[in-house]
Amino acid sequence: MVSVRGDDADPFSKGYICPKATALADLHHDPDRLKRPMVREGSTWRELGWDEAFDLVVRRLRDVRDSYGLDAIAVYQGNPTVHSVGLMMHGQFFLRKLGTRNASSATSTDQLPHMLAALTMFGDQLLMAVPDIDRTEHMIVVGGNPLVSNGSIMTAPDVKSRLKAIKARGGRLTVIDPRRTETAELADQHLFIRPGTDAAFLLSFLHVLYAEQLVKPGRVAGFTDGIDELGTIAARYAPETTAAATGIAAGDVRTLARAFAAAPRAVLYGRLGVCTQELGGLAAWLCYAVNVVTGRLDEPGGLMFTTPAVDILPVARQVGFDGGHARWTSRVSGLPEFGAELPVVTLAEEIETPGHGQVRALFTSAGNPVLSAPGGPRLEQLLPKLDFMVSVDPYINETTRFAHVILPPTSVLEHSHYDVALAAFAVRNIAKYAPPVFERGPDQRHDWEIYAELAARWYAPRGPLGALAARAARRALLALTPEKLLELGLRAGSHGLKRGQDGLSLAKLRSSPHGLDLGPLEPRLPGRLKHRDKRVKLVPATYVGDLPRLDRRLAEWTARAATRGDGLSPLVLVGRRHLRSNNSWLHNSERLVKGKPRCTLLVHPRDAAARGIAEGDPVRLTSRAGEVVVPAELSDEMMPGVVSLPHGWGHGRPGTRTQVANAHAGVSANDVTDTGFVDLLSGTAALTGVEVTVTRAAAVVREAVTA
Repeated sequence: MVSVRGDDADPFSKGYICPKATALADLHHDPDRLKRPMVREGSTWRELGWDEAFDLVVRRLRDVRDSYGLDAIAVYQGNPTVHSVGLMMHGQFFLRKLGTRNASSATSTDQLPHMLAALTMFGDQLLMAVPDIDRTEHMIVVGGNPLVSNGSIMTAPDVKSRLKAIKARGGRLTVIDPRRTETAELADQHLFIRPGTDAAFLLSFLHVLYAEQLVKPGRVAGFTDGIDELGTIAARYAPETTAAATGIAAGDVRTLARAFAAAPRAVLYGRLGVCTQELGGLAAWLCYAVNVVTGRLDEPGGLMFTTPAVDILPVARQVGFDGGHARWTSRVSGLPEFGAELPVVTLAEEIETPGHGQVRALFTSAGNPVLSAPGGPRLEQLLPKLDFMVSVDPYINETTRFAHVILPPTSVLEHSHYDVALAAFAVRNIAKYAPPVFERGPDQRHDWEIYAELAARWYAPRGPLGALAARAARRALLALTPEKLLELGLRAGSHGLKRGQDGLSLAKLRSSPHGLDLGPLEPRLPGRLKHRDKRVKLVPATYVGDLPRLDRRLAEWTARAATRGDGLSPLVLVGRRHLRSNNSWLHNSERLVKGKPRCTLLVHPRDAAARGIAEGDPVRLTSRAGEVVVPAELSDEMMPGVVSLPHGWGHGRPGTRTQVANAHAGVSANDVTDTGFVDLLSGTAALTGVEVTVTRAAAVVREAVTA
């Protein structure tokens, strides 16, 4: 491969690609990428054949199941799952049908609160509405940085141009974030907010809307329950009562709420910073609630539901995605399940705590929880104690180095691509199929082939008929290629057979290599709602029951605010992401990690001066969970009292085989995050708002860091 360029004829991207796309060449040609199964024998690795590897994995997993039960097998799925049809289809069919209650994924360190709100308010966890960014005139971004993420639950190529277009047509962009992010630099207004207080701010925002009779839900009022009840709740949270806690002045809240209500078309968008905090469930719900009561839900320029070519709701049910919440709790800490998964923060304690259901085997798929889940060092100590571990992954990384067997899938350019997941959350209805650029090698396997083989062997009965049944199952599963499943999904979707001969098909996508524009977002309610009565539940009891926890924390934050100002008060930690970084799995690309080091601790100059810290000094960042040493980067883009460490670093650990990443190791933010610091409502890890201390490290540490 020579180069990667954007496609100017693509109606959605119009030729835009983010820097991460240019790294596809690096990943494809990466000498560290595995292509054959690997088995670990002590501290050494050797290749083995696929049949031998599949037999070994199934045999060892069955041994654990037979001895200790299904719950003794844990599953963890990482972020790349949503980028692969194979993992979304065959992968889910196998992993979600195992039957273990100890399943988890990156969901509980990311968007789970949004999914909980979608489930309780609209009837399905995947009914997450997206901002109609191309038609809005006032956009408020809370805890999001779309200029870096290119949209998150808001698939939007070239977000920068789209945000500039809002301003060009006379609109406004407001960002609320404890850091003046890249998106905030572009905004008309940026307001600092103290991490973890988003729910309090949003309730004060709603208070103004109700108190000043700015609540105008419009068409959705006819099928929405709880509008008056929400007003009764919001009445208790005047901006004057929340300002000390949030750091946002009452006057700013009132001015912003009035401007938002007055805009002809407006949308409030909350993202990762909203979700990954101790009250993330409440905050995500309130983001939706603001849009509902101001008439922005299901309206052009507001928060809308997509009409994707492949409807992911029925597809998700068929492959095992299960909508439900708190039907059971984790064995040790009692955290609630969501969608048949437990929060990933429970994984370590479920491995180390004896008793019925103790985890003794782990299956990881496209995930690196040692770096990407809270309490990484604790997990790092526990994984070697497992009876068996298997990973579907192309690298020996910080997590997979502990696996007994690694099953490597083909690269992105060796298999076809259709964005089943992200197209369902795009700001415009689009469809695009990309065939493989390269054929896979004869001794390689696609991810869907790996899972088809595992399923065929796992579910085959034992005894004389087992081998025969496995062969029949293998033929049937391997016949269900991603293309065949995609064809079924396209024809069953809103753009498919219902439109007769003009209906969308895979053949039409193949003949349109640049992709198809299926039109702007359009109103879909109440028909799209999945509650039996086709109504929006604006105030689910789930959230009302969590308000006392907010009240207690609000009182604590307000009391603590009176002691701030000396520069030595406790600091709180937030994360950040760079445009050239995507969690931990793109750091083995030289072009993405070269240049100025980006794994630094951003510190406000006032906080640095109070601690005797200068630019570039190594500092010791300590929480109750652990500590790391990292270079300080002084910046007034941080809110005083808040520091920021990027996510996904911490490479260079013994036993890993990622040369480029190890040469740009950095430190892991999850070495200082706490598995006990969670949103008790949803079980989501509270990665934002971790209390930390920051001190200048000794000179000897500076030398070690430099070395």
